[in-house]
Amino acid sequence: MKVNAQSVNFTADVKLINFVQNRLNKLELFYDKVISSDVYLKLENTSSKENKIVEIKVHVPKDKFVVKKQCKTFEEAVDAACGSLERRLVKRKEKLRV
Repeated sequence: MKVNAQSVNFTADVKLINFVQNRLNKLELFYDKVISSDVYLKLENTSSKENKIVEIKVHVPKDKFVVKKQCKTFEEAVDAACGSLERRLVKRKEKLRV
């Protein structure tokens, strides 16, 4: 699957990009028709600790899923967003079977 990662208001290091890539590759276990995904890593300028925002758009045939999560770390936000996407992809796969 093709993953386009963009970081807003900071520069992402290679370890973070690789983590995102590996985590999104696991989505293909739940739904094998994923075309591509766009990941936006945003650093918000606020005083709160939960200032890391991850927005993931997953493109599947005839549809698109968007999930946005805000957490203390990017890794935690990516995990939470991928968990939501996994549930949505499984739901779509079961809907297509019926």
